[in-house]
Amino acid sequence: MRDLDGVLVVSLEQAVAAPYATCRMADAGARVIKLERREGDFARGYDAYVNGTSAYFVWLNHGKESVFFDLKDPADVEMLHRMLAGADVFVQNLAPGATERAGIGSATLRRRYPRLITCDISGYGASGPYRDMKAYDLLVQAESGLAYLSGTPEAPGRVGVSVCDIACGMSAYQEVLRALYARTRSGAGRAVEVSLYGSIADWMNVPYLQYRYGGHAPARLGLQHPTIAPYGAYPCGDGRTILLAIQNEREWRRFCETVLGDAAPADDPRFASNRLRVEHRAALDAAIGATFAELSRDDVAQRLRNAEIAFGRLSNVEDLAVHPQNRFVEVEAGDGTVELLAPPGMNPSHLGRVPELGEHDAAVRAEFGA
Repeated sequence: MRDLDGVLVVSLEQAVAAPYATCRMADAGARVIKLERREGDFARGYDAYVNGTSAYFVWLNHGKESVFFDLKDPADVEMLHRMLAGADVFVQNLAPGATERAGIGSATLRRRYPRLITCDISGYGASGPYRDMKAYDLLVQAESGLAYLSGTPEAPGRVGVSVCDIACGMSAYQEVLRALYARTRSGAGRAVEVSLYGSIADWMNVPYLQYRYGGHAPARLGLQHPTIAPYGAYPCGDGRTILLAIQNEREWRRFCETVLGDAAPADDPRFASNRLRVEHRAALDAAIGATFAELSRDDVAQRLRNAEIAFGRLSNVEDLAVHPQNRFVEVEAGDGTVELLAPPGMNPSHLGRVPELGEHDAAVRAEFGA
């Protein structure tokens, strides 16, 4: 038995944030009915790399049932109500105001189905001057300041995955789980409301607090930490790159003595504290780079391991595909079985299949009397 066995989730969803949340629910055992327009969730068309199916769609929609749904069709809306009468969770991430105009807004549903947990996912939330704006991941990366802090000193950059969508999906998932738990005591459902902007703004609290109360605006440093040194990327003699992280003065001295083979930098007054090392980062990097330039990345990694200094290799996607720490889980997609990198905290070897568009339409309509 899985944790959410017996939980029915109905989701009017597309793209990333809401599908991420409901996919985690499906992985935990919930039955997830995904309502799709006739043309389908537009994430189905992002690419066709996985057995003819979009990588995004495979990742975020395995284990769900796909049912056609037209928000403007009264018969489909009535079918939705029959589903919700016995459902535990309703998730939606349509354009702002769409569900209210259709008469299935969260407040209306909560009055009609007191045990129902509604989860509204939007770009900017239900209040404030941006409440009616559409939003997508990269736009929110820019609007929130995340893109400005990413990239290199020369230019801002996009975080390489849909981090705002993912943060929002994670927040939605955890808030729905909290609501399900609270309902076991109160018997009442709850309205959950999360946004891409609000989710990533929470993750931006450190630079916000540094600026708000310290007047410090972190600079873009590429693969360097803005407030800790040495903490970042260093080229090695074979042209490859390694990252390392020093967290305290004991590690700094051990790094100098064991990895650099020279205690002098540890005694240099310019490097006597983390604050001073950050202030003199150019000289610090030159001292480290002089040693690393004579060594291969594997040699540097072995020295760091021997010194018990945290490090990571700068990996590309090819490296990721064969990383020895990977755990995999199988899902059926298209005409075959594919391996996904397993979600954290879960140990199944196989998860539900990726539904074809409208695959479960007839069966679900028969079940709910449509």
